[in-house]
Amino acid sequence: MSQKIARRDFLKLSAVGVAGAMIPSGIANASNLPFASAAPAVSKNNNINLAFIGLGQQAMYLLSSFIKIDGVRVVAGCDVYDVKRDRFVKRVTDFYKEKGEKKVKVDVYEDYEDVLARKDVDAVVIATPDHWHALIAIAACKAGKDIYLEKPLTLTIYEGQMLQKAVRKYNRIMQVGSHQRSSEEFIHAANMVREGVLGKVESVRVYVGRNNVCVDNAGPAPCKLPHMEVPAGLNWDKWLGPLPESVYYHSDLDPIVTPEQDKETLWGAWRWYKVSGGGLMTDWGAHMFDIAQWGIGKDLYGPSEIIPGGWGQYNELTFKYDNGIVMTEEKFDGKKAGVKFFGEKGWIQVCRGEYKCSDPAWEIKKNRNEDGTPYEINASHHQTFINSIRSRIDPNVPVEIGHSSCTVCNLGIIALDINRPLKWNPIVQKFVDDPEASKYLQYDYRSGYKLEI
Repeated sequence: MSQKIARRDFLKLSAVGVAGAMIPSGIANASNLPFASAAPAVSKNNNINLAFIGLGQQAMYLLSSFIKIDGVRVVAGCDVYDVKRDRFVKRVTDFYKEKGEKKVKVDVYEDYEDVLARKDVDAVVIATPDHWHALIAIAACKAGKDIYLEKPLTLTIYEGQMLQKAVRKYNRIMQVGSHQRSSEEFIHAANMVREGVLGKVESVRVYVGRNNVCVDNAGPAPCKLPHMEVPAGLNWDKWLGPLPESVYYHSDLDPIVTPEQDKETLWGAWRWYKVSGGGLMTDWGAHMFDIAQWGIGKDLYGPSEIIPGGWGQYNELTFKYDNGIVMTEEKFDGKKAGVKFFGEKGWIQVCRGEYKCSDPAWEIKKNRNEDGTPYEINASHHQTFINSIRSRIDPNVPVEIGHSSCTVCNLGIIALDINRPLKWNPIVQKFVDDPEASKYLQYDYRSGYKLEI
């Protein structure tokens, strides 16, 4: 596929799914990545029956979008916390009753295996903490379900490699929740850069933000939270899954919810701690590094060298690519998370709801979501998933893209942990002659959990 696509065609292709057509011939095993997948298992009434696994705050955003799509029927949900299950039932029931249905049936479960065992479930939305992504998604592949998986794709690089194999082995449709790829300002920015309006791209700045946990850098913090009593109705052992039992319950990891909090806005802080998340490096990096690599045409490859800030002449976490482009993680316009491309002819900057450039000729007339609609309710990204289930054509963020974007985030975390430069081969996805760094590709699951396809 030509690197230069007309803007109107690019927007159109992004909406229907172009991943299969854009896989470069040089990527490892590219010949085994199908453009079309197996025939859909759509329900007899032509609805796509959808189930949710993980019913926290992000799932509530996703539910509010998916449930409104024509031809989609939400039939089940799963969570290890009973209050979240009850909230899910209420929201689904209320929605369908407002549509005029007198009898509404929606089932909820504590075990995700019970959801996957249902033959009437066509697809699942997985919005669990990151440490569960790979295990549940691979199980869903084996069960013949199509998958919408929240970003970041997986907790570790090895998990991502295994999930990529599983999706292709079982011919499943997977859409990764990198919804910025369905937002006009990001599509336009990436398209302008790929078309070459900047001339030779020299560098990219990416900022993923900071918070009171990820203070020094965007990486995850050690989990040193004190032990708290597990709230009634939460199965903490199942929440842990493959994590060690030495990880104690704390409300930061899974906020205590009360029945009256039907509209609660508590976000689980598990994402900020090394044991269960990747900090802002993966939480926002899975969005912003994704756009950066997309723009420079490296979203199916990745960097070849990663250098932590404070090492030699490098003040910021730095990624080097084999085409000479250098990407740094640093602020460029206040505290806004975003991406800024620099080329020999100027610059292009994009953040959520904002697009700026050094040349008026590269402007965009309007930005998506200018009405203030939350990005988590960007229905076009979810509609793309539903369209892909029916067409069996990969969506705009298939597993390969999700894995590549997650990998660059994890490479940054590993470089910060080891605190020295790393050499990475993005084709075979291995560190170059570095046994120490290779140990960071995966962690040991506790007894009873195994990653296999």
